[in-house]
Amino acid sequence: QVQLVESGGGLVQAGGSLRLSCAASGRTFSSYTKGWFRQAPGKEREFVAGINWTYGTSYRDSVKGRFTISRDNAKNTVDLQMNSLKPEDTAVYYCATSSFPLATMSDQYDYWGQGTQVTVSS
Repeated sequence: QVQLVESGGGLVQAGGSLRLSCAASGRTFSSYTKGWFRQAPGKEREFVAGINWTYGTSYRDSVKGRFTISRDNAKNTVDLQMNSLKPEDTAVYYCATSSFPLATMSDQYDYWGQGTQVTVSS
């Protein structure tokens, strides 16, 4: 079983930054891709960013140039650096793992963390 734990969420003013971390343990050898999703109140869960050991990174258009997904081998984490935050970035952010190499849809992910709240004020 894969266990995922997110951390780093909080309250920040527009234009500020946050760094989210996802610590993974368990059968991670079967997870080719790690991704970040978010869900705002009243909205569907949406893909934010993904990283695959072979194919690199991907981002939704609205966060390109502002968010960076990366791996930290020393800490065994996958991080999401979020800069120039906007109020529309407010959501619960989830990390997840997938056996698909180019996964951008939630149905392609098998394991999920509990989520961490990100709130961006004006």
